[in-house]
Amino acid sequence: MADRQYVALPQNVEQAEFTTAVRKFTEILGADNVLTAEEQLLPYMKIMMPVDEAQHAPSAALIATEVEQIQRIVRVCNEHKIPIWPISTGKNLGYGSAPPGSRGQVVLDLKRMNRIIDVDPVLCTALVEPGVTYQQLYDYIHERKYPLWLSMPAPSAIVGPVGNTLDRGVGYTPYGEHFMFQCGMEVILPNGDILRTGMGGIPNSNTWQVFKWGYGPYLDGIFTQSNFGVVTKLGFWLMPAPDVYKPFAISYPDEADIVSLVDAFRPLRIAGIVPNAMVFVGTLYEASATVRRSQYYTQKGATPAEIIRRIRQEHNIGAWTAYGALYGTKEQVDVSWKIVTDVVRATGKGTIITEEDAGNNPAFRYRADLSRGNMTLREFGLYNWRGGGGSMWFAPVSQARGSETLKQVQMATSILNKHGLDYVGEFIVGGRDMHHIIDVLFDRTDPDEMKAAHTCFGELLDEFNRAGYGVYRVNTAFMDKVAESYGPVQRQVHQALKRALDPNGIVAPGKSGIWV
Repeated sequence: MADRQYVALPQNVEQAEFTTAVRKFTEILGADNVLTAEEQLLPYMKIMMPVDEAQHAPSAALIATEVEQIQRIVRVCNEHKIPIWPISTGKNLGYGSAPPGSRGQVVLDLKRMNRIIDVDPVLCTALVEPGVTYQQLYDYIHERKYPLWLSMPAPSAIVGPVGNTLDRGVGYTPYGEHFMFQCGMEVILPNGDILRTGMGGIPNSNTWQVFKWGYGPYLDGIFTQSNFGVVTKLGFWLMPAPDVYKPFAISYPDEADIVSLVDAFRPLRIAGIVPNAMVFVGTLYEASATVRRSQYYTQKGATPAEIIRRIRQEHNIGAWTAYGALYGTKEQVDVSWKIVTDVVRATGKGTIITEEDAGNNPAFRYRADLSRGNMTLREFGLYNWRGGGGSMWFAPVSQARGSETLKQVQMATSILNKHGLDYVGEFIVGGRDMHHIIDVLFDRTDPDEMKAAHTCFGELLDEFNRAGYGVYRVNTAFMDKVAESYGPVQRQVHQALKRALDPNGIVAPGKSGIWV
């Protein structure tokens, strides 16, 4: 085994040392669950970022199914200084996907830890393992006819609640702030100890999934967007199915309408009249449900403004389309609907679109499914807009004020167009905050476009940071840059926690810019 060849080696680890570790991993997991051959590792090397795949090539992948296996794995990693990169479903597309954060790390694949441990239809709670997908949980609930709804991110069916919640992802129902509705987790610490947060530390506790806080400092947050342990169980709350569900859209014709649009609907979000996050979708984001760029424009560079206007006219798409939904009893929904329609009329423009009006419109159907907790993969139509398989999500956060919108759109469009790329974006108003979600789409088969996309993304980060905006998530190629933007003290605190919990730096080195 000493002469065995690997795709990559962990940093500062000799081949003989790594081979010894691989032998121990094999004793723990069996040969079929320790992958080192290049053809076996190909699924863990596919990236959408504008960097060479070799920069994120793993040295091996370990497929674990039991908590006890992970405990033994981290002990071997400590002994031999082997870094592991845990993934759940590995479908975090646009943010890094399955490959490790840097070359040579060992992927710890938890997709076969896919047990739904508990769903309580009375208290509306769930407890699942990392490999459980939203589709699996959706089917489980529907097979048992539980009156419960899920909240999931746009890729829905192929991703899972553990990975999305730990990355502080969001959904589109009233339970869309996923970490807010998380309750209790089990974590394998880097030394192999098992931590159960909140009420989970009490023997025979039946309150682990109903009371978040437990006793003493609240710990769950430090295991999100971090590398302080491996989460093996996650509890969260489910939404009771409402009597009435009423999705709606409002189409606005002018780009400047986004300013008054956000200001009109922010009070309804804060007051809970519109209980889910309202999404304000730009033309090209909306068009991607049915339109391909190549149908209108085949030249390199940014799509001209006149082409975008033509797409808008021919497909009856607004400059901005607002999506929201109402939930509750018929009486509640009727009252809230009157308030919504009154607000739209007060703006003096905007076309209201109900579910009946929309019919089979694919863009409306997609948004209605998201707000209902139905499984949908229509989000991936975005990748067909430009083609070539390149995607990075740029996600700055701001106050939910109309004055924040147009200047951000203009800033982003200017930077993107300068590098030959298109503005494909939307705003999500969660209440007091607003996420500006931009998909930086490019052709990974074109070296010039790869270089342009990388430079463009760095410039977006720099310029938005200078304007006072920070992103809330980022892909693995830019984690250090974003961590630096949040200032030295926060980074020092993260490092102190890392050194205390993981002195050998074995769990996901570099995740969120956190190193030993």
